[in-house]
Amino acid sequence: MNLKIAVLSGDGIGPEVILQAKKALYAIGVVYDHEFIFEDALIGAVAIDKTGTPLPEQTLNLCLNTDAVLFGAIGDPKYDNNPDAKVRPEQGLLRLRQELGLFANIRPIKPYKTLLDSSPLKREIIEGADFIIFRELTGGAYFGEKKLNESGTIASDLLEYSEEEITRIAHLAFKSAQNRKNKVTVVDKANVLETSRLWRKVVKKVSENYPDVALDFLFVDNAAMQIIVNPRQFDVILTENLFGDILSDEASVITGSIGLSASASFGTSNALFEPIHGSYPTAKGKNIANPIACILSAAMLLEHFGLHEEAKKMHEAVEKSIEYNVVTMDLNPGTGFGTNEVGEFISNYILNKDDLLYFNDVNVHIGQSTIF
Repeated sequence: MNLKIAVLSGDGIGPEVILQAKKALYAIGVVYDHEFIFEDALIGAVAIDKTGTPLPEQTLNLCLNTDAVLFGAIGDPKYDNNPDAKVRPEQGLLRLRQELGLFANIRPIKPYKTLLDSSPLKREIIEGADFIIFRELTGGAYFGEKKLNESGTIASDLLEYSEEEITRIAHLAFKSAQNRKNKVTVVDKANVLETSRLWRKVVKKVSENYPDVALDFLFVDNAAMQIIVNPRQFDVILTENLFGDILSDEASVITGSIGLSASASFGTSNALFEPIHGSYPTAKGKNIANPIACILSAAMLLEHFGLHEEAKKMHEAVEKSIEYNVVTMDLNPGTGFGTNEVGEFISNYILNKDDLLYFNDVNVHIGQSTIF
């Protein structure tokens, strides 16, 4: 298979983790005889600095004319710390989602057995947890009308949803549940918000098409607690944009690190794959960022195109790196490995699946292996 992939590395640690994902995809291409053609483009703060806009038209046109987008991270302290900035890196990603019609963001949450003790939550709480968050991506407060009075003392963000916007992502969530444990949990704030009451009405109607799938509802404050105290109760969580953004970051503690959390965003004809962590600017250039989330996002890209065996091999390589403790400092504070070494291990494992001679087993476990 030949795939043309737009690569938007973005800001902070984005270029570093994207590089490791590209290495893994290249290894998959070699082993399984695929050709992945990567074309880089600017987005975020680096795009503002060079072009004055967070999403240059050249970048958008590339994304509209490729098979998929592999995305790194955006954000920079000089914009985060300036409330008066009119142009911000995040505006580039929001516009990209709109232009590509990416209305569904999917974030799987499942801890690795060898990392159960890495989570701040107790092993007995998270063991066996396995759920997916479906986050609506192009509606809600992020895209609603924004107002600020002349004196700058009163602001508002319109939270708005249409029946169509809710229906299309609800169908995806129910179809996913049919291939899992047949349960959808809608997270909202229907005791306060009119939009949440619309969500309930529409999702109930959609559920009639899926009689084999159980449906329940949780207020977002209760859901935030339940994800921590009993994550095993969930199968598919369906929610709006803002709630999904917050809850998926919260749920990442179950895996032990946000650096393990991948995501995919889908529209009718476009797809984008990205780690859910931010740009982590204080780690930029230090070779300490965890590249696994970005590599797992690349695995989701493979799955999207039906390359399930290839995706399985990439997951196997990630699991092997964790098993041998070839991980970054977020998973092992005393590690001798960094971003590049973890990426090299994973790509080399893919290339040498039956040959473990490229590292010394004893030294790997103490973080002193040299990988060839």
